[in-house]
Amino acid sequence: MTQVAIRDENLPETRQPTSLLEVISRAASDPNTDVEKLERLMMMMERVEARNAERAFNEAMGAAQEEIKPVAADASNPQTKSKYASYPALDKAIRPIYTKHGFALSFDTGRDAPTDHVRVLCYVSHKVGHSRTYQTDMPADGKGAKGGDVMTKTHAAGSAMSYGQRYLLKLIFNIAVGDDDDGNAGGNIPITEEQLAKLSEMMEQADADPEKFCKYMKVEALKDITTKHYGRALEALNLAIDKRQQKGKGK
Repeated sequence: MTQVAIRDENLPETRQPTSLLEVISRAASDPNTDVEKLERLMMMMERVEARNAERAFNEAMGAAQEEIKPVAADASNPQTKSKYASYPALDKAIRPIYTKHGFALSFDTGRDAPTDHVRVLCYVSHKVGHSRTYQTDMPADGKGAKGGDVMTKTHAAGSAMSYGQRYLLKLIFNIAVGDDDDGNAGGNIPITEEQLAKLSEMMEQADADPEKFCKYMKVEALKDITTKHYGRALEALNLAIDKRQQKGKGK
């Protein structure tokens, strides 16, 4: 439990509580404690714990990415005559690293995907308690690289989900893969309006300079960021928000 220095002027020095939890415990055991005051203390503790959990998440993510090395392409797409790293190859290379740093992943599909797309979600949870959701919308129209029908709708949806898992895994942990561009997964698709709104909101929270951030992402404008680099943009802004909060606390 996070230790927060608390001082109660009504208590002698030798009896001062040393943590927010102790203050709450004492207040809860006192029949004269005001209920609203106790609720405010509980809310304060929840906010402190949430901030610390998010900070631990970001620190662990940075540590994990430092250890993750580029993954070699191990599969090929005969339609586009290109190579890419399969999900098993990515998973084998990084699962031992991200689990060591306290992360767990689970995948799902979401609602409101664009027409002929599947929205793939990845829930990334950390052992301290913070979690974050990543998403990408993958084409599922059954069309091949040249625009022809190459698979059924059912097959296309399954393929889109597989592509989504693989691309999200790369995005979340910023994995470099040699020759990974199989042309069917939509990695270069521009981000959705919802994703753009999310980035804009986070830019405001971080008080980030739009021009500098776009230069960092190597794009002319936020809307030019692709799904392939959306995860990296989220991670950078989350870190910026956390730094700003820490700076504000230090004043």
